[in-house]
Amino acid sequence: MKEMSHYYQNDPNLKSKIKEINYDYRGEKLKLLTDSGVFSKERIDFGTNLLLNNIKPELDSLSVLDVGCGYGIIGLAIAKKYKNSKVHLVDVNLRAIELAEENGKLNNLSNINIYESNIYENVKEKFDVIVTNPPIRAGKKIVHEIVLGSYDYLNDGGEIYVVIKKTQGAPSLIKEMAKLFFSVVIVEKRSGYYIVKGIKK
Repeated sequence: MKEMSHYYQNDPNLKSKIKEINYDYRGEKLKLLTDSGVFSKERIDFGTNLLLNNIKPELDSLSVLDVGCGYGIIGLAIAKKYKNSKVHLVDVNLRAIELAEENGKLNNLSNINIYESNIYENVKEKFDVIVTNPPIRAGKKIVHEIVLGSYDYLNDGGEIYVVIKKTQGAPSLIKEMAKLFFSVVIVEKRSGYYIVKGIKK
């Protein structure tokens, strides 16, 4: 039996099947191309939408990093709405990176920087805000590396926003975050999803 491809892995043999979806973020309309082998290719998933709508609205002029960006929905939505922000998008999946770059052009965005990175491997800067919908299927270790590792890439007073389901490890992640961050807040709970914010002192 052939092993299934996962969206957090690179599989050059995966057949391409481009689909176009639309998303309205705080009054800004985005057109996005998705493809086989990337997360949530049929529609914007519930957790991502919940995350985006619970990020603080004061993002203009801030630097933002989207970790595990997929085809770019989180970072590109922020970049389109907050045109004075500087948004970096990273992913380990090369097909996702290509799609995010294409979607950046499609939405005429110039305040973005998109590049391949295995978590923070190629990230050289610090940010005011980090956002992530981590790849739960990649396992707890990777999820914790993304969320807890963000601490070293946040400016003082910076914030990370993460979406995670209760049944997929939200309580244990929050406990680990509380050991590291100055403040950890559950911003929203809905349909089993938690939006968690960690603040660096």
